[in-house]
Amino acid sequence: MTQSWAWLDKAAAASTPIEDMFAEDSERLSRLSLDVNCGDATLYFDFSKTHLTTDDVGRFAEMAEKFHLSAARERLFGGEVINITEERAAEHSAERGTGATEAVERAFSLRQRMYGLVGAIQAGAFGEIKHLIHIGIGGSALGPDMLYDALAREDAQCDVHIVSNVDGAALAEAFAACDPQTTMIAIASKTFTTTETLRNAESAVNWLKQEGVEDPYGRCIALTAAPEKASEWGIDDARILPFSETVGGRYSLWSSIGFPFALAGGQEAFDALLAGAAAMDAHFRDAPFERNAPILAACVDQYYARGRKAQTRAIFAYDERLRLLPDYLQQLEMESNGKSVTLNGDVVDVPTAAISWGGVGTDAQHAVFQLLHQGTHILPIEFVASAEPGHDLDPEHHAILLSNCFAQGAALMQGRASDDPHRHYGGDRPSTTILLDDVSPAALGALIAFYEHRVFANAVFMNINPFDQFGVELGKAIAKSIATDADTAFDPSTQALLSRVGLQ
Repeated sequence: MTQSWAWLDKAAAASTPIEDMFAEDSERLSRLSLDVNCGDATLYFDFSKTHLTTDDVGRFAEMAEKFHLSAARERLFGGEVINITEERAAEHSAERGTGATEAVERAFSLRQRMYGLVGAIQAGAFGEIKHLIHIGIGGSALGPDMLYDALAREDAQCDVHIVSNVDGAALAEAFAACDPQTTMIAIASKTFTTTETLRNAESAVNWLKQEGVEDPYGRCIALTAAPEKASEWGIDDARILPFSETVGGRYSLWSSIGFPFALAGGQEAFDALLAGAAAMDAHFRDAPFERNAPILAACVDQYYARGRKAQTRAIFAYDERLRLLPDYLQQLEMESNGKSVTLNGDVVDVPTAAISWGGVGTDAQHAVFQLLHQGTHILPIEFVASAEPGHDLDPEHHAILLSNCFAQGAALMQGRASDDPHRHYGGDRPSTTILLDDVSPAALGALIAFYEHRVFANAVFMNINPFDQFGVELGKAIAKSIATDADTAFDPSTQALLSRVGLQ
């Protein structure tokens, strides 16, 4: 369908500077911005500082029909097999109450099981518990880490340490911060076969044992879609919190993988997180194309990736509570849509996922914004901020923070002419702003669900599968062969590296 996209190349080549678009259309802001009410939270999306026009939105709507976006969305929420390479549904939305009835009921039942274990810990069934070391990697760590850091670190009911790196230094740091007599271990792995996670888990059990904990395995909790493997590993069924095989790792924070936040933030906060996400599910499912935030965001993504050949997209969180959001989105976007073949297995002839990167404002302004304002790379930028601060210090802190956030978007767009070329700002550089009313559980839930649906809409436009991740497997397989087969031969470079460190 490459020819179907020819209009986008022409539109991008003939585009008007963004400032001129505002001058020519007094309704531009209202057409390309919207509030999404998500129960106890409202998210404001402003796409007006991009080169997207309302005509472009109309053409994208036509493309959505060609690629059957509405039907794909119904299959997603209906629990049909949409992850065709692994022959399964993608039912992460069922964890928050949106989806096929059976999947929603199963998710609810498993969540009550998780809440029951949380209640038992808080009631002292395992003795006094002050610390949780959560061991996982990828989606089993990035999601829980972001939730805890954004919503619970200031007033946690339990001190949580997320460990993902197999480098022993990461685990040693967590050990140093925890009293083994008051620590529980959560082992998060969808398959319960992940090498890095199980190696760290074994070391954690050994630490408890060496520190005199009488029943170290009795302090372990498993968060997994393979409960039988967790049981074989040594964890009692009462402390195994399963989730569905149809929930992908990078979409799993809504399930028992979110246990650290449920323990540290409480059931009420976890329920609010799910409710915010469910409200965004309803918006994505029901809002018309031209007023649908995830779809409009995907249109912007496609415009710059296809039309402007932008290879990266930068996300800057102007709120310390959201400092882990760019890291979380790197996996969500790049593992989902970093593909090179279509659903049919044909070679993709268009750009797929942009390289996601970013940082925290205002730190990033003094690190990378030089390139964004005056460099030769033109790339879409996204600002995420909160109207309310996450502290009770002088309000001027937050005023300065938001002033900088909004000023950066304005400066990127308008630029500043100068006779001195070193001080000239070309302007006409695009940005999107997402403004939360506060970084609350409901708002963060809605924001994460927005990004999930944006990824899905992009995948439909690109005719790829966002739910598999075979690209991560080859390196793991080779690493295992290094550890288990001394006779395996490698290229001269790799062989020399292995020899230098004594691995072969």
